[in-house]
Amino acid sequence: MASKTFYAVVAGVGAGTGRSVALRFAKAYPVALLARKPESYNDIVAEINKAGGQAVGVSADTSDEASVKAAFEAVGKEFSGKKLAAAVFNVGAGFAVKPFLELKPEELDVALAGNAKGLFNFAQQTLPQLLESVPDSPHPPTLIVTGATASVRGSARFATFAASKFAARAIAQSLSREFHPKGVHVAHTIIDGVIDIPRTKDWQVNEGKEGGKISPDSIAESYWYLHTQERSAFTQELDLRPYVEKF
Repeated sequence: MASKTFYAVVAGVGAGTGRSVALRFAKAYPVALLARKPESYNDIVAEINKAGGQAVGVSADTSDEASVKAAFEAVGKEFSGKKLAAAVFNVGAGFAVKPFLELKPEELDVALAGNAKGLFNFAQQTLPQLLESVPDSPHPPTLIVTGATASVRGSARFATFAASKFAARAIAQSLSREFHPKGVHVAHTIIDGVIDIPRTKDWQVNEGKEGGKISPDSIAESYWYLHTQERSAFTQELDLRPYVEKF
């Protein structure tokens, strides 16, 4: 049964990881789903509510400070009286796979705005609420940041995406060192492989072996595990990959 006093928020909701994370956390909390376009969250909101949970969707561009503030004002009205237990930043932006000399400066700006500035804006809205939840949250209040292989390795043709994911990882690492002692768990995840979602259905990876793509439901379970960790053993960074993925 979902909590009557706490809620969770997931930014960057779509058909893959965002959906799975929202469904998993909806088993325990009412959930707010943030995405740029309603079509990204409408079906998921309906799915959760139909199953007996409670979900609301709010359109927001996390790279825009005013948009994020407005989104959380709307969420606050929807979940009046509830405290924030968990926040997941699952936004991915600026995925330009190009030779470096074909890149334009604005493509770097887009990547940094979506991944680094987006996390900055999201964290500034969620961390004060998470701090307020420390004394009585059922689990340590948690901020989880979705990273990628590019968070730790700048591969050829991934210059802008890697730069922005490195930056988001640095922010998450800094936040963990500042807020862990205050009782808020900040964790960064490295999703090191192709996720099994509709967009990647026809992608042949890891020689097409069964289990060669990462299950978004398994990612969601890992996120729930991070949220429920006891505070004497916080994980700051967790990396996930298929059993056949080279690393």
